[in-house]
Amino acid sequence: MNTTTLYSTITSPIGELLPTSDGKSVTGLYMQNQKRGARRTKDWKHDDAALNEPRAQLHAYFAGELREFELPLAPEGTPFQQRVWRALCDIPYGETISYGELARRIGQPTASRAVGLANGQNPISIVVPCHRVIGANGSLTGYGGGLERKRWLLAHENKGSLI
Repeated sequence: MNTTTLYSTITSPIGELLPTSDGKSVTGLYMQNQKRGARRTKDWKHDDAALNEPRAQLHAYFAGELREFELPLAPEGTPFQQRVWRALCDIPYGETISYGELARRIGQPTASRAVGLANGQNPISIVVPCHRVIGANGSLTGYGGGLERKRWLLAHENKGSLI
């Protein structure tokens, strides 16, 4: 089925964001120069009104007024990726966990590498908080939006403490 992807742009402290929607749910949230970022095609339609609620919630998040997003989400991915992404949404604001802990939370304690790959494929950054997953030793590891953005997001959620 070929459906139109609706998109908009949002100015944020970490650069311009590109949210996408199927008209009912958020299907993506991409950063400038993000690895595995969105590829606009001819069937994409710019529609600010369709993405007003994600825009409002993201502005509130960046202003420090929102800790939990309440948006319908429809990321495309394998059943395993979907499980990982759902588990990411259970990591509380301001907290971090390791890839190994995330693997345990989805019931596959030996799958930390696969969890890391699924985490890296998350199409709805920030809202599905893949930035809250760090290395077992506490180090910041890869992030599709870049480690500086990951550091910024974690510091933002920890009220400016250095990460």
